[in-house]
Amino acid sequence: MNKVVIFNLFSLACFALSITASVQAQTPAFDTNIKPVAAEQAPGGVNAVTQAAVQQGALNCAVRLNQVSNFLGFSSQAGAVLMLHPSQPDQRLIPLAMEVSTENGTAYVSATFAPNQANGCGAAYDAVAYWPQKCEVVVATQFATLKRVGQLKTAITVLDGGVATKVFLMPAGSGCVSIKKEVLL
Repeated sequence: MNKVVIFNLFSLACFALSITASVQAQTPAFDTNIKPVAAEQAPGGVNAVTQAAVQQGALNCAVRLNQVSNFLGFSSQAGAVLMLHPSQPDQRLIPLAMEVSTENGTAYVSATFAPNQANGCGAAYDAVAYWPQKCEVVVATQFATLKRVGQLKTAITVLDGGVATKVFLMPAGSGCVSIKKEVLL
């Protein structure tokens, strides 16, 4: 890991540790490892998901978690549940579930972070959204740049966005559910 990233992680950890207990006070816990996260953003762009992870001891993926959760739409209009293991969170997978507003309503986004990987922190996400149009229309209007590679089995269409990105389209009543799966390299 280069010195800049180490410094950024250290700075992020110091910043998060210096924050008052306001995020924790606003974040009721259902269980010791499942934490709803209030959508606040601290000065410097560190969002509440990242703050909560750092406060729980997950430092190795802090920069990636902040980057990915912001990219996926975490904001004051989103909801999130961070599922940290209470023991050695920096040595275990870090699952995150989010409800994100979209142009068509709401999407469910699930991301998983893996500390201590070859790239520092591995990450992958699934973004699930309902479209009121048939899947053929969704392909043409939302995913026109992706290559159709066939069916997963019988009903789910697979679109290819390269080695790290796939989109799965599943008929749902008169509409379509899309599941975008991406592994961040």
